[in-house]
Amino acid sequence: MLRAILSAFAVAFFALPVLAEEPSIQLKLSHWVPPSHPLQASIQEWADSIKKDSQGSITSVIFPAEQLGKAIDHYDMARDGIADFAYVNPGYQPGRFSIIARSDLPFTYKDAESGSAAIDTWYRAYAQREMKDVHFCLAFVHAPATLHSRRRIVMPADLRGLKFRPANATIGSFVRMLGGTNVQASAPAARDLLERGVADGIFFPWGSLVLFGIDHAVHYHIDTAMYVSTFVWVMNKDRYSALSPAQKRVIDAHCTTEWAVRFATPWAEFEEAGRGKIKTEPGHELIALTPPQLDAWKHAADPLHTSWAAEVRRIGADPIAIEKAFQASLEKYHAAY
Repeated sequence: MLRAILSAFAVAFFALPVLAEEPSIQLKLSHWVPPSHPLQASIQEWADSIKKDSQGSITSVIFPAEQLGKAIDHYDMARDGIADFAYVNPGYQPGRFSIIARSDLPFTYKDAESGSAAIDTWYRAYAQREMKDVHFCLAFVHAPATLHSRRRIVMPADLRGLKFRPANATIGSFVRMLGGTNVQASAPAARDLLERGVADGIFFPWGSLVLFGIDHAVHYHIDTAMYVSTFVWVMNKDRYSALSPAQKRVIDAHCTTEWAVRFATPWAEFEEAGRGKIKTEPGHELIALTPPQLDAWKHAADPLHTSWAAEVRRIGADPIAIEKAFQASLEKYHAAY
C-alpha cells in the first residue's frame, strides 16, 4: 500500500542551487509526545533530510514532550514564534478549525497511510483560509483507533452516564450525543485520570495505550477501528518569509503529501503492533463487534455529519462542496473505511 501511494507522487527532480553560502538557520521543532514515540523519529528523519538538501544551511533542534508548551497550545506557539514548527491536533480546540474537523468523523479511513494521503491532498485547498496565522506544511492521521474502558462496553447505549477522555472535539461531541460526559486531558495526563476513576474510558490508539501506560488502567477494548485523529505540521509565517528563495524551496519540498505519508507510516506500524501486545497481556478483553453492533455504532455517529455541516455553514463555507472534494480524495487514494 505504501509503495503504491508513494509512487503517485513521482515528480521530475531538479538540482537544488548551491546553498553553502546561505545564512545558517536553526529551527525549533516542537511536539508533545515522548521522545520514545515513533513521531520523534519521523521528525528527526525530516529534519535530517532538510539539513542535507539545504547543504547544512538549515538545521533543527527537536523539543519533545511539551518542553516548549502544552499540547493544546501548539498552533498558537507556531503562530507566535515560540516554535518554528509545531505538531498540532486541531481537534483539541473545538470550533476553531471547522473544515478539517471533517477528517475526524468516525468510520472514515481504513488505514493511516492512504488516509494521510487523502487528508493532506484535500486540506491543502482549505489550509490558507482556516490556518492563515501559520504556514501550513502537511497533514496526516494516526492508525484507526478505538474505545478502551474500565468496564465492558459493547453498544453505543453503554456510554450513557459514564465519563470518557475523548481523542478530539468530534469524539467529544459523539460522547455527549450518547449520554456520556467528557473529561479533558492531554495524552500524557490521561493515565492518571483513568487510574483515579475520574474517567471510565478513553478513545486512543493501541500502541500509544501501551506507550503511555494506559493499558494498566483499562482492560476492555472494542476490537474495531472507530476513528482517527488528524494532525498538522505547521510553521511560523515570519520564519518562513525570512528564508532565502532557495531555502524556501527546500522547505516546500518537505511539505508535501509524500512527507505526510512518511510521517504517518512508522507511527501506524507502531500502533498496529500495540494491539497484538495488549492481546497477549493477562486481564484484557478484546471485544469483536458483530456486523449489527458495528452498524449501530455507525448509525449513532450519523448526526455528527449534520452538525459538522452546520458548523461549516456558520463560518461561511459550503459543506456540500467540501464534502464532495473530501470524498474525491478518499476515492483517489482508496482510503475510505
